[in-house]
Amino acid sequence: MRTVVAVVRGGPSSEYGVSLKTGASVLESLDREKYEPRDIFIDRMGNWHLHGVLVPPEKALFGTDVAFNALHGEFGEDGGVQRLFERLGMPYTGSGPVSSATAFNKHLTKEQARRFGVKVAHGVVADRSDDIEALSHQLFRSMPHPVIVKPVAGGSSVATTIAHNFQQLQNALGTAFDHSPQALVEEFIKGREATVGVIDNFRNQKTYALMPVEIIPPSHQPFFSYDAKYGGETIERVPGNFSHAETTELEKIAKLVHEGLNLSHYSRSDFIISRRGIYFLEVNTLPGLTSESLLPKALRAVGSSLGQFIDHVIQLARRR
Repeated sequence: MRTVVAVVRGGPSSEYGVSLKTGASVLESLDREKYEPRDIFIDRMGNWHLHGVLVPPEKALFGTDVAFNALHGEFGEDGGVQRLFERLGMPYTGSGPVSSATAFNKHLTKEQARRFGVKVAHGVVADRSDDIEALSHQLFRSMPHPVIVKPVAGGSSVATTIAHNFQQLQNALGTAFDHSPQALVEEFIKGREATVGVIDNFRNQKTYALMPVEIIPPSHQPFFSYDAKYGGETIERVPGNFSHAETTELEKIAKLVHEGLNLSHYSRSDFIISRRGIYFLEVNTLPGLTSESLLPKALRAVGSSLGQFIDHVIQLARRR
């Protein structure tokens, strides 16, 4: 008898489109001999649909053995859908509600990482203000420039901007506040970008770090922006051009963050390697699984496939 897997995708976040692609990739990769897929679509308003019919979540998930969470952004990664799954007694992939909520908040994640002894960029949290000009003046006088401005909560580099002067800082804050009531303003650290995926109980290791991926943004962009990620403009090098010491340290920190935040099943941590050392940026509890995404590329580099990974994660979810 096949296991019924509900692939939940879409959702009310700004990462709606990426979530649809991740869900489609999971559906395509499921082994039909082992699994019976169920495509559950959540629209931008948060309504659940099964076979094109609007239904409540409990009806959409009725008769399902496990839910594969393919929702990125708000509701999918902040603990919202996780609380719903647990209320319904539904096994699901990914981290639990509390760990998801912590990891989704970039500031809280950085503070936790700092406590683990991990190097992070200096930054401050700015609350949405009616007088954004006065806020910009305050930050411009107190922060070394350039700075990078991003919503405190969110992923995929949505609304993330580099500001070199006062006007750019004011515009960047406005962009970030369009997506979140708080913005994280950090010193911009120049260096090479890297990302490391982590998987639980993989290849006889409690916490297995995949090979670090080096990310080379297009020459006209100073960092791995949303447009660069999903516009096919970046170069991802697997394995990356890292020294043995850098590779070891990247993998060590990725596993430390995954375990320290009590994340489950899989995650992906992002880094900057600068002349001052390796800086941890953020962790993604539900990294993308599209054809353009970094985790599937890292899986292929170690001789695994997306289908094998999905099968492994589903088994982890069923045992939780």
